[in-house]
Amino acid sequence: MLATMENLALLDMSDDLASMILESVEADRYRECLHQMTTSLPTDQRIKRLAKIKEQYDEVQRFGRYHPDYKEVNRLARQYKREVDMDEYVAAFRQAEMDLQSLLDEISFILADAVSENIKVPTGNPFFESKSSCSTGGCGTGGGCSCSA
Repeated sequence: MLATMENLALLDMSDDLASMILESVEADRYRECLHQMTTSLPTDQRIKRLAKIKEQYDEVQRFGRYHPDYKEVNRLARQYKREVDMDEYVAAFRQAEMDLQSLLDEISFILADAVSENIKVPTGNPFFESKSSCSTGGCGTGGGCSCSA
């Protein structure tokens, strides 16, 4: 690929965009929440306990309800998952993660729309999916759902 002034300008603009994303409020909040979550001893203990029970859960699932510990392991897995989900640092991290993902989705949509309206941008956000011509969001069927993909 030949390096033209236009290509170099695009690379500079993409570097500027990346810097703006890294310096955004959402990215700062994400890093702050990640740090809080990873440095909290009770949160770390809850996550490790959940990881340990998930290993047992996977083993029990191989045999299904015929496993002798099926009910107890399932109950503990749900209980530990709920404890992790209710942890203040985990909840704050997930919210910050969703905020950052929304920012990235919005940027992706703007960039794709600047190139062509026909570019599909897969997002988990219904706000962006409703702008798609596919009734199911981002179409992965190649038009199999009768959309105009």
